[in-house]
Amino acid sequence: MLDSRTIEVIKSTIPLLESAGPALTTHFYERMFKHNPELKDVFNLAHQHSGGQPVALFNAVAAYAKNIENLAALGSAVERIAHKHTGFLIKPEQYAIVGSHLLATLKELGGDAVTEEVLGAWAQAYGFLANIFIQREAQLYQTHAEQDGGWLGERPFIISAKNTESAVITSFILTPEDGKPVKDFIPGQYLSLKLTHPNLEYEEIRQYSLSDAPNGKSYRISVKREPGGKVSNLLHDMLQVGDRIAVMPPAGDFTLDVATQTPVVLISAGVGQTPMKSMLNQLLKQKHPSTITWLHACEQGAVHGFKHALHAKRQQHSNLKSHIWYREPSSTDIFGEDYDFEGQMELSKVADQLPPHARYYFCGPIGFMSAIKQQLLTLGVAVENMHYEVFGPHADL
Repeated sequence: MLDSRTIEVIKSTIPLLESAGPALTTHFYERMFKHNPELKDVFNLAHQHSGGQPVALFNAVAAYAKNIENLAALGSAVERIAHKHTGFLIKPEQYAIVGSHLLATLKELGGDAVTEEVLGAWAQAYGFLANIFIQREAQLYQTHAEQDGGWLGERPFIISAKNTESAVITSFILTPEDGKPVKDFIPGQYLSLKLTHPNLEYEEIRQYSLSDAPNGKSYRISVKREPGGKVSNLLHDMLQVGDRIAVMPPAGDFTLDVATQTPVVLISAGVGQTPMKSMLNQLLKQKHPSTITWLHACEQGAVHGFKHALHAKRQQHSNLKSHIWYREPSSTDIFGEDYDFEGQMELSKVADQLPPHARYYFCGPIGFMSAIKQQLLTLGVAVENMHYEVFGPHADL
C-alpha cells in the first residue's frame, strides 16, 4: 500500500493536473511515440487523431489521483481496462515505458511545481497501479490459455464467410486455421483482431463485439463501415473469404448474467446491437423462460442490421417482444412492419413492458446510453439492474 505522505503529495497535485487538462496527456502521447515508435503498432491511432484517447487518459489519471485513498472505487474501471489490455497483448515491460514518459511529461510541463518529491510520489503511485494491472492481466492471460479451445497471444483465423447485414454492417465468420475448437465466451464480450495490410501504415488492433452465441467452432463479429475508418473499410472492401486474420482470445467484462426467472431487456442503437445479438441468441438457445424484450433504434431501414433475423426469431419464440425506432424512416419503410416508432427512442412509450426488476443491458453511442440511463431511472429501475458497454477510449455515463 502507499504510505500517507505519498498519498498526501499525490492529492496536492490535483490542482496542477486540472489546470493542465488533456494537454498533459496529449504531450505524453507525442513524447512516447517519438521515443518509442514501436508502440504505434499497439495503440489505436484513430483515437489519437480524434483526441479521444488523450482525454480518456487524462480522466483516468485525474480519477486515480482523486481516489488515491479509496482505490476500491476504481475497481470496475481497472477490470474493464485490464480486459482491454489483454486484447492488445500488453506486456509488463511496457508499463515501465509508459511510466517513464508519464513522469517525464509531469516534469516537462509542471515547471517548478513538480519537485523531486512530487516525481517520487507519482513514481510510487504509478508503480503501485501498474502492478495491479500486471497481476490481473497475468491472470486473464492464463485463463485464456487454459480454457478448452483457448490460446495465448495471437492465433491465425480464416474468414470463412462474409455476410451483409445492412447498408453499413457486415458480419464476418472467423474459423481457426488449425481447425481445432475455440474457447467459449460470455455474450457481451469482444474479439481483438490484429491486422497487417499494405493499406495500413502500422499494425492495427481493433476490438469488435461478438454478435452470436458461442458454438465452440467459430466466432462472428459484425462491423460497421465508419466514414474514413481505415480498418472498418479495409474489412468491408479488401478482406475476403479465405483471408487470414490474427485473433486474440475473447475478453471483456460487459457480460450476460441473468437468473432463470428474470426478465431481460436488451436496448441498442446502431451497431451497438452487436453484443445484444450475442445475448439474445444465447438466451433463446438456452430457452430462457422469462420475457425477453428487444428495443432498437437506428436511422432507417437501409441501415437496420439483422432486421429479418429478428422477425424470424420473434415468430419462433413467444416470449420475445420487440420495438423498433427509426429516427427518419424512408419512403420505403413500412410503419408497423419495419418499425414501430419514429424519432428518438422514448421508453415511456413501452413503459408497461419494462418491469423495474428486469435486467437491462444497453449499448450504443454515449449520448444515446446517457439518455437511456436517465429514462430508466425515471421509470424506477435501480442502477444495479443496468449494465452497459462503452466503446472506444474508456469513459462512463
